[in-house]
Amino acid sequence: MTRHLLPLALAAAIAFPAMAGAADLPTPPRIIVSGEGEATVAPDLAVLTLSVMREAKTARAALDANNDAMAAVIAAMKSADVKDRDLQTAGIQINPRYNYTNKPDGSQEAELVAYQVTNTLSVRVRDVDKTGEILDKAVSLGVNQGGGIAFTNDNPAATVTEARKKAVANAMAKAKTLAQAAGVSLGRVLEISDQNIAPTPMPINAKAFDAAAGAAAPVQAGENSYNVQVTVTFELK
Repeated sequence: MTRHLLPLALAAAIAFPAMAGAADLPTPPRIIVSGEGEATVAPDLAVLTLSVMREAKTARAALDANNDAMAAVIAAMKSADVKDRDLQTAGIQINPRYNYTNKPDGSQEAELVAYQVTNTLSVRVRDVDKTGEILDKAVSLGVNQGGGIAFTNDNPAATVTEARKKAVANAMAKAKTLAQAAGVSLGRVLEISDQNIAPTPMPINAKAFDAAAGAAAPVQAGENSYNVQVTVTFELK
């Protein structure tokens, strides 16, 4: 080995054992706890899913009848102060309907009876108190297929923040209890992760639409509950 390379070799020999020693250091003791928080708020937005189905001998006739009925429903929505941005076509389906007859040889004969056209409209109602009135208008003007209603919030950020704070406080309380029981002290927070759980929509089926046809549907918005789950990792002293 040449003389000018000797100092570099000695430096490397000293550095590598030091690095190996750092890698072998044990992981500091830690504790991982979960916490949950919940906050509630009254909904300020109702989302309706309204479907119109019409049937005729030809697809053209069924589509024309459906178009007329849905146009009347949309006009009623607008007359109830629902804005264009809150009306959205969710789907249009055209399906043939058959009658099946059993034949002596065990096979079936299919006879085309009619065509069914279904048009589905998504409606956001920003005045929740008008939900029942708007639903009644829609059914009276031709909505005759399933659907649903979901009460939600246009901007639930403040409520979610409140739930998140409660979840972290819950996790910290758990960690303190566990640490005290184990005879140790909590150190700094090493990691936090969270998961939001959105409120569950409240469905209304086709039978509810039929029952509402005689009068405005009695609709109760209730409260939305926003839940947050957090996982917090603490260092132990």
